[in-house]
Parts: sequence; structure tokens; C-alpha cells
Amino acid sequence: MNAAPSDPLAREQAHLTASRAALRAMREDAQSLDIRDVTTNWVNAQVLQGQIDERIKALADLSHTPLFFGRLDFLHAPGADQAEGADGEQFYIGRRHVHDADGDPMVIDWRAPVSQPFYRASKKDPLDVGLRRRFGYTGGDLTAYEDEHLTDATEAEQVSKLLQEEIERPRVGPMRDIVATIQPEQDEIVRGGLGGSVCVQGGPGTGKTAVGLHRVAYLLYAHRERLARTGTLVIGPNRSFLHYIEQVLPALGELEVRQATVADLVAHVEVRGTDEPDAALVKGDARMAEVLRRALRSHVTMPQEAIVVVRGSRRWRVPVYEFEEIVRELLARDMRYGAAREALPQRVAHAVLVQMERSGEAPDDRVQDAVARNAAVKAAVKAVWPQVDPARLVLRLLGDAEFLAEHAAGLLSEAEQKAVLWAKAPRTPKSAKWSAADAVLIDEAADLVARTHSLGHVVLDEAQDLSPMQYRAVGRRCTTGSVTVLGDLAQGTTPWATPSWGEALAHLGKSDAVVEELTAGFRVPREVIAYASRLLPAIAPGLAEVSSVRQSPGSLSVRHVDDPDEAALTACAESLRQEGSIGLIAADHRVPALAAALTAAGVTYLAPGEETTPDTRLTLVPASLAKGLEYDYVVLDEPAAVVAAEPDERTGLRRLYVALTRAVSGLTVLHSTPLPGVLAEGAGA
Repeated sequence: MNAAPSDPLAREQAHLTASRAALRAMREDAQSLDIRDVTTNWVNAQVLQGQIDERIKALADLSHTPLFFGRLDFLHAPGADQAEGADGEQFYIGRRHVHDADGDPMVIDWRAPVSQPFYRASKKDPLDVGLRRRFGYTGGDLTAYEDEHLTDATEAEQVSKLLQEEIERPRVGPMRDIVATIQPEQDEIVRGGLGGSVCVQGGPGTGKTAVGLHRVAYLLYAHRERLARTGTLVIGPNRSFLHYIEQVLPALGELEVRQATVADLVAHVEVRGTDEPDAALVKGDARMAEVLRRALRSHVTMPQEAIVVVRGSRRWRVPVYEFEEIVRELLARDMRYGAAREALPQRVAHAVLVQMERSGEAPDDRVQDAVARNAAVKAAVKAVWPQVDPARLVLRLLGDAEFLAEHAAGLLSEAEQKAVLWAKAPRTPKSAKWSAADAVLIDEAADLVARTHSLGHVVLDEAQDLSPMQYRAVGRRCTTGSVTVLGDLAQGTTPWATPSWGEALAHLGKSDAVVEELTAGFRVPREVIAYASRLLPAIAPGLAEVSSVRQSPGSLSVRHVDDPDEAALTACAESLRQEGSIGLIAADHRVPALAAALTAAGVTYLAPGEETTPDTRLTLVPASLAKGLEYDYVVLDEPAAVVAAEPDERTGLRRLYVALTRAVSGLTVLHSTPLPGVLAEGAGA
């Protein structure tokens, strides 16, 4: 704190030291709390202690993560009259709030309203900011700073070198937060309100995944009490991807966000089988929802006889026509199957109570409940509106050709029905070899029986690969909440990949969501994204090409080779001489051969999802798992093999587009066979 005013770097380093000390004091205060005198029972004590434990975790000081990354010097005090001569204030912007012993802020949470100008202020619109200072770190040590005088007309607008260095910093370990590098167009999406849903179309390197995760962190900050009750969920395409992103939210102080895949959400049965592409396509079609609805409602039959309820010496009769009216009225209301089944005995009991009242009796609610539980009523309800197990319903639909034909009439063609039918129907749900698409059908059926619990906010990443039925499964989890959809139509690599966001949002039940497009690339070098974008006319006509802000001469190398395995070893060795992570991406069927070559050469490598370390920085990546991952340097083996491994050319070219755009600093493309189509045009050898 005694640093001379003429040494601003030392002064900032002193503020960092003092802020870390203050954070430690805040954590120690939380650890020292004694709740014995403020809790009246064991349950309250457990809840309160759990909240304190979470607070202690959130206050952990991550030594290699900068506590603050910027400073704002306002011209006037926020909220004060903008009178000439008013004193401004100075705020340090960081990942979490830190205050001193007197409660005065030493670091302001990046999500606080006063922090917003750090991301949006410019010379055109300085937002009352006189100076914006960015800090550079080496490890956890503050080593540099850079100033922008936003109201100085003589100082030209320039690209921040520290910002550029942070964006380009080599990647070792899981995905990092981008809180220090959020751009104005990203910040606008991040700070959108909780009530509205948003869909972010973003090409490779535009930061859409990071924007979605930071949006969750912002919403938890701005609406913590509400989301604590309703819950939040991040949905990713696979476990490797979730492992890659799992440290972003904890680094921002958010520990309670659940992460899952769509398969996790619909895990009503064990998935042990796979579908042929044509079967998966039909099972994933939204028409299956109506087929299931028809099949479920077919279990309801009209009454054939009256209900006679005996109470004491009296007998009360509900005639067939009245019982049928009740059943038809419930069917017309289109309630959940299970809710209607629960309502039916109460409706019958009400009809009996009306008769009791007409005869001079004065029954109350207890009598109605007793009548609803009467054996005759229960037997009649069971016969007319039987319980249905969702898995057994789907089992019958896929195993009984006549049952499927009856309920798919006018919806599915004979060929489509034949595609989804099992050659031999299993006897029980447990013996069935359910596929991933079957599990989604069971989830749909389960929701038709009983409403699925809705969360406050859901983030759906890599959404372009979902089938309509999978969209419906996600949409059920946010019927009363909002959703942030993230994806890139050009990276859709499933046969059922969505053709438009409008269609996808309709299946989600969020047709009113705002669609935002991120076209500025910050991760992938201009040379690499331009090369990959040659594929866009074939895979996503009309989609805007990403315009990368990073020009990196020499970042792309395309080589014709004679021995692919040997060439891959050479290219990986070259990349390992650079700093950062390396991904060797290949068609799935090429992975065993490359793994053997690496092992024979004594090169250690990881599988996707395993965390890189300074000693092991190479990951061998099947092309099918590359989506959403990033590496400083990528070696891409045999592009033609990546394309050929998919069921059709468009899907194969999209898979190739994904693989080509995983590199942050450099891409080496190796091919012993001709490059696919337009990719070969102008390619260097």
C-alpha cells in the first residue's frame, strides 16, 4: 500500500495483494460462523450449514485465476447528477465481489450493473467512463496494464494487445471463462433478461458456448432467489464436452448448475441398442408425438355398465350415460393421462354426492373422498381408464404392427412404420434392447402420463444436432422457464440435423425466442476459417461466413503425404514443440491405427474429456467427438476419410467443417487421398 504514486504497476499489484487478503478474511468469517444458537431444529441446522459450506466454496481464491482483470475510472459518481466538477469513482472489475473490513468494495462482480461499461464503453459512447484499464497476468501475478482514455479525442481507437493476448493464450486443461474478453455483442446476449428465450447462431470461434455459460452465471446473479427455487441446467452433446466446460461456472463462483446430456434427461431405460439411420429418422420425427398420444388415449374405453355405490343401507347408482359423459368431458379437456385418471373417481364421487344432497343428506368433502375410494368406483375407473406404463406403451407400439398401424394411420407411411418396427418384439421392457431414440419416445410417453418438472432456465448447446423429438424432450424441461439455445446450422452432423432455427424453436415450444447471430470470430485464425468456409455453400447455403479478427500467417498447412501414420507422428511432434494443447483429429475408424503408431513411437496421448497437463498435451480425437472442443494446434488426418465415414456427403462435409475449425493457433491438414471437392481448390501441398 506504500507504493509511490509514480509507480502505477506497483500500486495495482498492492491492490491485488490487499484484495486477496480481503477475500481470505471473507472466507474465514464464513468458516467461523456458529449457527448453534440460531437454529431451532436439526433440519434447519443442516440447511443453513449447507448454505454456509457453499458460501465457503464460492469464496475460494484460485491462485492462478486473476481476481480482477480491469478497472473503470468514471467521470462522475454513478447515479450522481452529471454536474461539472462532480467527483468520479474507480472500480476494479473481477470474477466475484470482494469487500474490505468496513464493507467497502475492493472488487466489483463483472455481472453488477456498474461493471457493464467495461464491456460496452467506446470512444463513440464512453458511458461516462474516462479511463478503462486492462490488466495482464502471468500465472496469478499481475505483470502489465493497458489504458484506454475513452474521452480523449486525440487518442486513436486501437485494438487492445492485452485483450488479444488473453484471447490467444494457449489452452492447457479444460475450457476457461471469457469474462475478461467479452465483446459488446456477446455482452448484450449475456445480460438479456430471464423472461425471454434466446437462440444464438454462431460459427466456429465466435464464443457461443462461453456466451451461454456466462449468461447462466449472469442470470444466477440477477435472479438468484428465483432460480434457486426453479433450478438451472446446461445440456451438452456428450460427456467429453461437459467435462471440457465444467470448470467455467465454478471459476465464476457458481457451483449449483447441473450439467447433463439429452441422454441423461431421458434415461428411463438402459440404452443397449442402435437404430438404422432410417429408423432413427422416423423415431425422431415430431409426428411420433401424435402417434404416442393416440396410442395412449386408446387405452380409455367407454363404460359398459352403471356404477353402484353402497353406503350403509343406501345404494347410489351412477348410470352408464352419466359415467360416459364424465369420461368424455375429461377426454375433451386433453389433460395429462395420469391427471385425468386421478380426477375421474372424484368426478364420479361428485355425481353421487349430488344425488345424496337431492335426497336430503348433507355430505362433506370427507364423504366425497370416501366415495372416490369405494371399491366399486375404483374397479370402474380401472376398467375404463387403466394405468399405463410409458415403456410398455412404446414396447407395444414398436413390437405390434397392427397397434402401430392403427395409431400411425395418416401420419406415417407403410415404409416408415416398417422401418421402426422390431423384427422380433421383446417380451418385457427390461429385456428390450432400447435405442437412444426409443428412450426419447418413452420420455414423451411419460410426459403424456404425468407432467415433466420444469426448470427456471436451460442452456442447450450444440442444438443443431437434435431431432424434433429431442427438442421436445428439452422443451418439457423449461415449459415455465426460459432457454438459451446455442448452435451452428453448418455443424449439424446428424441425419435429422435441424434445417432452421425457427423450426427448432417451434419444437422446443419457444417460437417467440429471439435469434441472435454472432459472426465475429475470436478463436480461429482468419486463414483457417477461410479455408474451412469453402465448404459452406455445400453444407449451409446462405449462412454468413465467420469473419475472424485474428490474422495469423502460417497458421494453415495442407500437405499431401505418402504414409499417413508417419506423417501424423511428424506433424504432432512439430506441434508439440509449440506451447499449448494439440488435437490429432481423425475419422473414427482411423483412430486405432493412429493410437498404435503413437504408442509405438512412445508418444503419450489422451482421450477426449481427459484433462491435458503440461507433460501430456496431445489428445487423439475421433471426428465424431470433436464438436465443441478446442486445441491450440490441430493435426487433421485424411479429410476424405472423415467425409466417407458418414452416411451421406452433406453430413460428412459438415463433420469435416467441424474438424477443420477446432484450431486456435494452427492447423495442419494431412492427406494421402484427394481432398474433398471444393476443399482442394487452391490448396497448397
